[in-house]
Amino acid sequence: MSSVDKAVETQLKNIQTKTGKTLDQLYTIIKKSGLAKHGEIRDMLKKDFGMGHGDANTVVHFYMKSTEPPSAQVKSASPEAAIDEIYSGAKAHFRPIHDKLMAAINKFGEFEIAPKKGYVSLRRKKQFVMIGAATNTRFEVGLNMKGVKATARLNAMPPGGMCQYKVNVTDWLDQTGL
Repeated sequence: MSSVDKAVETQLKNIQTKTGKTLDQLYTIIKKSGLAKHGEIRDMLKKDFGMGHGDANTVVHFYMKSTEPPSAQVKSASPEAAIDEIYSGAKAHFRPIHDKLMAAINKFGEFEIAPKKGYVSLRRKKQFVMIGAATNTRFEVGLNMKGVKATARLNAMPPGGMCQYKVNVTDWLDQTGL
């Protein structure tokens, strides 16, 4: 079991201890609430059970996954298939950039790859990088890091966003040798 899997397992045990409810009991409460949207369910758990944002988000994530039809679970079980989907069609020319970045990032140690609809999130306990084609002509790398000053290339993002910094990638990979 990876360190990320162990951390999630510990988080789920702690949630059950704090709330006095098993995950199945929490899932039943969610189902009975009639709420269907991720944010609504998360906010309900925070309000009704005093959960922190991260704990509530994790419970909702696992609840939503448990309610997916088996065909959706099979599709989501393959990160590589999801990544292939992201870099298909007009964005296919960005796949080599993705592959070169991933080869370089893999040298940093163990992390979880979580493909989303239009980008790939890389995380340990929290997301530290997100990469993907922002448009058909622009590839972006979003970074979460502290104590770093913005530069002409490293653009600071407004507070509260998914990343603290953004780098637009074009021919940079060839220039750096990645």
